[in-house]
Amino acid sequence: MKRLYEGKTKDVYELDNGNYLLKFKDDVTGDAGVFDPGANTVGMTLEGAGQAGLKLTTLFFEILKERNIPTHFIASDLDETTMTVIPADAFGDGLEVICRYRAAGSFLRRYGKYAEEGQELDKFVEVTLKDDERNDPPISRDALSMLGILSGGDYETLKQLTIDISDIIKEELARKNIELYDIKLEFGRDKEGNIILIDEISGGNMRVCRDGKAIDPIELANIMTTE
Repeated sequence: MKRLYEGKTKDVYELDNGNYLLKFKDDVTGDAGVFDPGANTVGMTLEGAGQAGLKLTTLFFEILKERNIPTHFIASDLDETTMTVIPADAFGDGLEVICRYRAAGSFLRRYGKYAEEGQELDKFVEVTLKDDERNDPPISRDALSMLGILSGGDYETLKQLTIDISDIIKEELARKNIELYDIKLEFGRDKEGNIILIDEISGGNMRVCRDGKAIDPIELANIMTTE
């Protein structure tokens, strides 16, 4: 296999048949040893985090498939902590799309003058550039279009997919008495030109609470796949 990309929480390889293989790691994002799904640096290594992330990703991608949501998912191998996916082209050097249901994380750091921690938000969707050097800056719809990264029509498709997917995940978590505060998604374009969900949906890219207490990625996977 040819390694195409070495990421913070997983590596990407190209298979002989043209599909991609994602290898999940035990690293999670954060700062100074504290888990933070919105961080753009590896904050710690948690033994079993890779397999936990893959378990949850597999669960959610299979649910999305049943709901006819387009994704890159083909199959997963929990023993090898790998997932096989169809190839997709990123927008620019990559975008992250966040759907927020409560004020927390970077939203609160930016808008804390006006926002209170934990206050309800109405499915607030924002797009950020994958750019570690500039700390993943937020970017507007107009800027995306003017810079040739994403057209206005594609932005609306991406936004609606984000809301639809996030609402499904929120609904599934609520079945276990877990509240979704925010979730970070990534999208790409398949060979037919369709916008599809890529990357993963795990505890590493969402902020969740149960009875007001934050749940870490491994605990979340255990709750969702065993309880």
